[in-house]
Order: sequence, then structure tokens, then C-alpha cells
Amino acid sequence: MHSILSRRALLGTTAALGAAALVPAMAGAAPPAKLILPDAQWRRRLSPGAYAVLRRDATEPPYSSAWLSEHRVGVFACAGCALPLFASHTKFESGTGWPSFWAPLPDAVGTRSDRTLGTMRTEVRCARCDGHLGHVFDDGPRPTGKRYCMNGVALGFRPGRA
Repeated sequence: MHSILSRRALLGTTAALGAAALVPAMAGAAPPAKLILPDAQWRRRLSPGAYAVLRRDATEPPYSSAWLSEHRVGVFACAGCALPLFASHTKFESGTGWPSFWAPLPDAVGTRSDRTLGTMRTEVRCARCDGHLGHVFDDGPRPTGKRYCMNGVALGFRPGRA
């Protein structure tokens, strides 16, 4: 699949995120309410690339994400449901071709085992809409040592206070 985050998709995602309250979850706050939609509604709501990644567990091509060069202060959120996922200060240059972070916001993501490529990996999913975001690895920087390697098309960005 060769999906690049188009200007139209980027603007649509940014507009959707602007309409949502993007205040990072506070420690001890209740997990986000689940968002469950029929497949047809997800198809209408998402760009084809975002649908393939978030709902069908696809992976975007490396170095195709506009978010690789995003360095402003703000919050990266789920492109499917606008849940804040990562503060911009946790983003780092991993050299892998996908936006990478060393920690998610509290209660923002869940993980599960993924054996699809014949090896054991840890998949990362949105805590609200259960959308596939990417994978987490144990080769990241301090302070966590984690590398949350995310598909950019599964993310939106809202500049401002993180």
C-alpha cells in the first residue's frame, strides 16, 4: 500500500482534531469511553490510507508521513477518534521512517501481542476506538527505553500546549 498523507487528508484530520478537546489525560482519570462504529461509518470517516491502517492493521510506507518533520509543540492524536495519544516532547528521530515516541499519554493506548510476521511484536492500539497505530519496541531512548513506532496516517496533530 502506498498511501501518503495528502494535504486534503491532513487538513481534514487537523479540522477534526480542532473540534475535539485535546487536553492530555490526567493520572488517575478514567479511561476514555469506547468509540465503536460500523465498518461503513469508519470508511466514510477516514481517508483510504487511514482506514487501511487504523481498521485493517496495514502499515504505511516508511518516510511517507508528513509528521516525520513535525517539530512544533503540541499533541499527536488518533486520526480515527481524536483521542490525544502522544505529547510532542516525547517524539524523537528514530531513523526508521515512522514517527516515533518514547511514551504515550496516560490511558491513551493499549497493547497486544502480534505474531503476523512470524515474529513476536507488541502492537499498539488506540484506547478509545481500538484503531491500529503501530508497534512498540524496547530500543528507544531514555527515560523509558521504548520506541512507539507509529503510522503517521493514523495520527493527527494539534499545535499548542502539550
